Amino acid sequence: MKHIYDMNRRKITLLDGAVGTSLWERTNDRGPVWKYNIEKPQLVIDQAKEFQNIGSEIILTNTFGANRDAVSRTEYNVEEVVRMGVKLTREALADTDAKIALAVGPLSSILKPWGDLSETEAQNIYEEQIGAGMSEHPDIIYLMTFMDVDMMRIAVNVAKQYNVPIFCSMTFTKFGKTMMGNSVEDIVNALEPMGIDAIGMNCSLGPDISIPVIKKFAKITQLPLLFKPNAGTPILSSDGKEERPCTPKEFAANFVPAFEYVSYVGGCCGTNAEYLTAVKKELKNR
Repeated sequence: MKHIYDMNRRKITLLDGAVGTSLWERTNDRGPVWKYNIEKPQLVIDQAKEFQNIGSEIILTNTFGANRDAVSRTEYNVEEVVRMGVKLTREALADTDAKIALAVGPLSSILKPWGDLSETEAQNIYEEQIGAGMSEHPDIIYLMTFMDVDMMRIAVNVAKQYNVPIFCSMTFTKFGKTMMGNSVEDIVNALEPMGIDAIGMNCSLGPDISIPVIKKFAKITQLPLLFKPNAGTPILSSDGKEERPCTPKEFAANFVPAFEYVSYVGGCCGTNAEYLTAVKKELKNR
């Protein structure tokens, strides 16, 4: 894989931007974006192509929330939605060197003892989703936006069955911990011994507020670091539309301090092609 940037012999790979919010920009239908794999497949193909054309070397599948908890409420099933998500990404990336990352997110239920979900139930749900995706042979499994390291640990155990690289990123509050109270140290201590291939943060915060989190990761682990922040903390205007607190140029400028620490960079909620292009420009400048 060709890397876009090299600082002190540490290569930085450009990931993609936000799949969900970028797909929403292409349609007036603001339903679960995984439905587009079946109902609007060309949107999914076009979005993946756009990120690849900018220079993204790893592209997420449109499968983040396509687990039993969500899909069972519709006429679809997990296998068809997830398999199609991988197929569409592969079609978009045909004849390119870009890699496909199976996107898997947290479950809406909370694990016991804080909630009603047992570890066995969570494992079964992840086996279904990840198994469906891996039947189409993506290159990477990317477990992302988790708030509970125990749930991440369950997902990692399932992912390890498939002998592909496993990326893990958690989502943090401005206080430097996840919503479930997990610190960076908790996360590294739990996941590093499991043999994952990259670790870090995505979502929730803009790059400026996220820098201290990624610096903490850099201090305590030698694993390659993932950095995929939002376009600032999302804001809902009075008419219910989501606004981006920072422009692409501001986003990329705030991103620059992270280059000292990270190996994989991209964007999460609100980061469309313009934001990713701005990050790529900063990478080239430095």
